[in-house]
Amino acid sequence: MSIKSFKPSLISLVIASVIASTASTSAFADEAVKEASVDEQFTIFGNSTAVNNIPGSAHQLSQADLEKFDYTDIMRTLTSIPGVYVLEEDGYGLRANIGMRGTGQNRSEKITIMEDGVLAAPAPYASPAAYYFPTAGRMQKVEVLKGTSSAMYGPRTTGGVINMVSRQIPEEELAGQLSVQAGQDGFAKVHGVIGGKGENISSVFEVFRYQADGYKDINHSDQDTGFVKNDVLGKVRYNTDDKATFYQEIEFKVKYSDEESDDTYMGLTEADFNSDPYSRYSASQKDKMTNEHLQLQLSHVIDLSTRFNLGTTVYHNDFSRNWYKTSKVGQMEIDDKGNSKVVYQSLSKGSQLASDYDQGLTDELYTQVKANNRDYLSQGIQTVLDADFDSHQVKFGIRYHKDEMDRYQWVDEYYMDADYNMTLTEAGTPGTDSNRIDSASALALFVHDEWTVGKFVVNAGLRYEDMVIEREEWGKKDPDRDMAPKLTKNTVDVVLPSLALTYHLTNELVLIGGVQKGFAPPSPGNDDATNEESINYELGARYGKNAFNGEMLFFLSDYDNMHGNCTASQNCDDENIGEQYNAGAVKITGVEFKVGYEFDLGDIAMPIDLTYTHTQTEFLNSFDSPFWGDVNAGDEFPYVPQNQFQFVVGLEGDNWRTNILVRYTGEMRSEAGTGASAENIEAHTVVDFVASYDLAKNQQVRFNIENLLDETYMSTRMHGSVMVGKPLTVSVGYQYNF
Repeated sequence: MSIKSFKPSLISLVIASVIASTASTSAFADEAVKEASVDEQFTIFGNSTAVNNIPGSAHQLSQADLEKFDYTDIMRTLTSIPGVYVLEEDGYGLRANIGMRGTGQNRSEKITIMEDGVLAAPAPYASPAAYYFPTAGRMQKVEVLKGTSSAMYGPRTTGGVINMVSRQIPEEELAGQLSVQAGQDGFAKVHGVIGGKGENISSVFEVFRYQADGYKDINHSDQDTGFVKNDVLGKVRYNTDDKATFYQEIEFKVKYSDEESDDTYMGLTEADFNSDPYSRYSASQKDKMTNEHLQLQLSHVIDLSTRFNLGTTVYHNDFSRNWYKTSKVGQMEIDDKGNSKVVYQSLSKGSQLASDYDQGLTDELYTQVKANNRDYLSQGIQTVLDADFDSHQVKFGIRYHKDEMDRYQWVDEYYMDADYNMTLTEAGTPGTDSNRIDSASALALFVHDEWTVGKFVVNAGLRYEDMVIEREEWGKKDPDRDMAPKLTKNTVDVVLPSLALTYHLTNELVLIGGVQKGFAPPSPGNDDATNEESINYELGARYGKNAFNGEMLFFLSDYDNMHGNCTASQNCDDENIGEQYNAGAVKITGVEFKVGYEFDLGDIAMPIDLTYTHTQTEFLNSFDSPFWGDVNAGDEFPYVPQNQFQFVVGLEGDNWRTNILVRYTGEMRSEAGTGASAENIEAHTVVDFVASYDLAKNQQVRFNIENLLDETYMSTRMHGSVMVGKPLTVSVGYQYNF
């Protein structure tokens, strides 16, 4: 199956339906309530929905929240949400590792990521590891939904969903923004927006560019270790007149981004981390990621009556990338018969060879640099009918989706001499390493009913997914794909019910609870992998009065079977990359706590916010796999800290404000097990500071310090060696609005 078989007739049908129902006028049209809006279609909560009334864990970061620290790193942004775990990698958030409620963070593959209500991962069904993530710095709002209500958004329903809401068309006739920022390690950012709303035609155009030289230094080299990323967005909207029989909006969105980053999977030995944590081995000097992303989106919404409106979106995402990076290092060895041969080792063992070479303990080294070349396509059509039946607010949704990942990779071999120069000794042939296409087609339907009965609100949902996931593999000896590929296929259909209840004990106090069936589809290349399924429970309360708000939730995820997807980012061996492994029964329990209050100190306000998450993880059976290693019943998960919290305190005057953020991440395991281990990642605390001053009503200057105390900390051992977190970084910025 190829995604090229997805015909444009779906797009034609949508456009035809819009044209066929273009606005005519009617004498009684004024009686209709015009609530249809494309903007509403892009969001989870909508503009009129109070997040506090959502059953389960629901959080929304507004534009003001995002501008408080003005992060370009989505992982720094999301630490204010309880139950969300992040794993820092490059320090700039280019490749986000996000998990929820113990799902695991690797490449955010266990959660559902959307931009403007549309699946954003390059191939969310066939290859969920998200090497692309929407540029966080250009977003206007971020929505996070966990628990029972997230069942409306698949295909992964256990942890939750993140929806990134892009720049919306301004309500003014003409409005815009220009901001610039510069800082240490060559960091620079330019962000410009201009747009406006007309009587029938509205539009917005946005440019976002940011870059850095990087905070690491390659041994024996003056090369940069940073990145450059460009992101351009355009939207055009047409709306009918207010007196139209059926009020309608249609919006076309195009988004393009490209990136070039000198990034690597090669970390340090623990000894080198302790002596020079911000160094990189010279064997990684060729490592570079290049990628491009194109998104096309056509959205239409129509008010059918005062009770019904219908929103439809056709979307197309095209992502290509090549991460050219050192995958193995080796040395020349002579066997018993006197024959010489280069013996290569993976990065987990080879980092010591790279270290010895940089220290002059050996005068030559051999490397294999793999071109992790992949092309992705993801496209589909989705529609949701909103129905207002007074006490019942019902949503009916349907989505048809196709995606694919085309891996066409090769390996080049280099010789490194005593002067640390890399010379190409053997160029690989494209298609002689990983050579396959993973693809998927899926039909998803859901119905969700919010039923209000007095002080009770019952949310009942049912989701159905029918999918075909397959792999066509040509192997390393057929780079031209002349022969018939080896075909593996998984056909899955699943019904996912959910039930949530809220009870307004008082106007300020709401009790919430629910139960939901969680699901994640199997890999296309493993016939033995079964569905990931779980039953998820949550129970808690939410309170809000005047300047105080608080929430506490207990959660339990009871897995019948949990998946582990082997990727290069987790240091899996070549023969296991792309495979999926079953962990069997797993239990994850925890508590999420968030509280905020704003003190009134006269002319100064002092807002505070505290977020805390406690998590317990446990494998319930013993097994051995290339992904988790040797696991015994009772072992804890890797990379899920038991405790993490964040505290933010600010001071705000008429034209100035400051905020200090303290983020604590508890000790984490780097491999399954219990108790103390030399391989554990120590707890660390990072402090960020920001201050801003309004030069005028429409002008502002800003001063940021990330990692104020210059904490040196180990972020991960995920790649088989030690990676360091981002050090102290100072930047200043200026913003002008009109």
